[in-house]
Amino acid sequence: MVLKAEVHTVFLLPVYLLIFVYSCLTFIPWYFLTNAKKRKEMAKRIKAKPVLDNPGSPYRAVSHFNSLATIDFPGADTLDKLFEHAVSKFGRKDCLGTRELLSEENEKQPNGKVFKKLILGDYKWLNYEEVSVKVNNLGSGLAALGLKPKSTVAIFCETRAEWMIAAQACFKYNFPLVTLYATLGEEAVTYGLNESGATHLITSVELLETKLKNNLSKVSCLRHIIYAGNQNISKTGYPEALQISSMQAVEELGIKPENMNIPPNRPQPTDLAIVMYTSGSTGRPKGVMMIHSNLISGMTGQCERIPGLGPKDTYIGYLPLAHVLEMTAEISCITYGCRIGYSSPLTLSDQSSKIKKGSKGDCTVLKPTLIAAVPEIMDRIYKNVMSKVQEMNYIQRTLFKIGYDYKLEQIKRGYDAPLCNVLLFKKVKALLGGNVRMMLSGGAPLSPQTQRFMNICFCCPVGQGYGLTETCGAGTITEVSDYSTGRVGAPLACCEVKLRDWLEGGYTTRDKPNPRGEIVIGGPNVSMGYFKDEKKTKEDFSVDGNGQRWFCTGDIGEFHSDGCLQIIDRKKDLVKLQAGEYVSLGKVETVLKNCPLIDNICAYANSHQSYVISFVVPNQKKLTTLAQLKGVEGSWEDICNHSTMEHEVLKEIKEVANTMKLERFEIPIKVCLSPEPWTPETGLVTDAFKLKRKELKNHYLTDIERMYGGK
Repeated sequence: MVLKAEVHTVFLLPVYLLIFVYSCLTFIPWYFLTNAKKRKEMAKRIKAKPVLDNPGSPYRAVSHFNSLATIDFPGADTLDKLFEHAVSKFGRKDCLGTRELLSEENEKQPNGKVFKKLILGDYKWLNYEEVSVKVNNLGSGLAALGLKPKSTVAIFCETRAEWMIAAQACFKYNFPLVTLYATLGEEAVTYGLNESGATHLITSVELLETKLKNNLSKVSCLRHIIYAGNQNISKTGYPEALQISSMQAVEELGIKPENMNIPPNRPQPTDLAIVMYTSGSTGRPKGVMMIHSNLISGMTGQCERIPGLGPKDTYIGYLPLAHVLEMTAEISCITYGCRIGYSSPLTLSDQSSKIKKGSKGDCTVLKPTLIAAVPEIMDRIYKNVMSKVQEMNYIQRTLFKIGYDYKLEQIKRGYDAPLCNVLLFKKVKALLGGNVRMMLSGGAPLSPQTQRFMNICFCCPVGQGYGLTETCGAGTITEVSDYSTGRVGAPLACCEVKLRDWLEGGYTTRDKPNPRGEIVIGGPNVSMGYFKDEKKTKEDFSVDGNGQRWFCTGDIGEFHSDGCLQIIDRKKDLVKLQAGEYVSLGKVETVLKNCPLIDNICAYANSHQSYVISFVVPNQKKLTTLAQLKGVEGSWEDICNHSTMEHEVLKEIKEVANTMKLERFEIPIKVCLSPEPWTPETGLVTDAFKLKRKELKNHYLTDIERMYGGK
């Protein structure tokens, strides 16, 4: 042991000496060349402040303190005008790109399962003018199929170029678009189609055959189905009255002489643009009504926080386009002349599950500069990289840790470590193509550890945003100069944010050192309410004396002294235990996701019980390794169901909980390990990977009874 320690010291001394010399030689020129002083001042300045001095006053961004932003480009006050502006400015530049599918192969896994692997070619691009032609033809074709202005069109389709083309056609011809997540269950899709009354549906061959075909008899309003793709579909098994056409065929219908003269009925800013059905974490999906001016305002606020957005940028689209974060991000990118390359979570990187070993994932080929992600995906990247670090030899692992710690200290001071970026983190950056200049996280709170990891290893700022479908995705976004973690930034230029007391949870606007309470967002980006649900609209939305709309989020926030918001709790996640203690399940989950053995976790508590329990999706690689050390054998299911492994996971949970200073009553004392991951397809999480607590409770009902002693 003594010899090993001496070798360790002898190895490290020259490394630390090199770091010291490097810092001395490079810091001063780097400091002045990058204007680091100004960047630090920008990071520490006041970003938002209360409109009035009294507690509970709304906060506004300092940059738009006197009036909220509603429009970015003069005259472009509807989504179709925004697209026309982009086409006139960027006509011949690449707009939408899709990778060629070269071949498919079935690959047998050691456990006997067969996975379909894809071999993909290069991206094929449509420029802005070509997209515009397809938009016009499709819109004219839909009108020729009998669709009238202000009549809804439903879209139930994966994220792809055809989705955006269809959306732009609907915006131009004033057909309100009803969006449904591609991963919604059959019952939820049927409910959304029936409630919206859509007569025309745009979908894909895959979803039509697997999720729609058997339920079409339950949807009485549908008359036309338009599918993306060039395949021919057999009409056998479909209702006779239903007309099924390819998108290509509808575009061809639109260019027939008798249809080309059908003028589009252009929308007004107050016209309904989208009814977006959320895949919410509780109950049936709700349709959120967004008018054109709502979306224009929200995107105006979002784009202000992305410096330099323009034709040099490439955005990779892979999150569900039926999610407000992805949809507004893509429309914003098109507005500013960026190109969008389409992907999916299963083909994103070289290591993705559908990419054949040895071939390239979408990021490697596309080399995006901008990427949006939900925390669940960032957590996966973090754990995958750290797992590879553990597999390095001693010298590589030590150098990585030294470089990581050194850059961490530099970032905390508001600086950078350029040499580390080149020597240590180049390979990690390459996982996402190597050119990412900014990442945006939304959908759920991002843990400080994961955010800092992404800052360090991908060498770019991570803007954490906060918004909801009901506010068109707009609320707050951190500025690129802000190097703090755990916060979601100041209010955007398009809205103001206030807190209101929630006495039951113990949060008030008079709390010290910072005001706390339920977050309420107001501004022109706040949507018009829930489709055909006036009762719920009145519960969650309100209009003040000035005619401004407000939305009560149900999230609990805290305003810091510089005007930045931090999400600290969720009203619906609060459970009162038998002894009277309040437990925030979301807070417990955010903390425990830092446990290396855990890929995902759902905390659960019953008000009639005195303790918290949890369901855990363990990290297969780490738990299997631990099982070997503990002498536990068998299949992956056997390992997860073994009491020894439950005990080991609980032990690690307690260590992390104590380190992160959770209260004793907040720490789960029993655990159930799930061998199957929770994906949107299982129905246990939303498309943004938020937990569906009701579904999880029903799924694990037997285990809940077991962990609570059969009570």
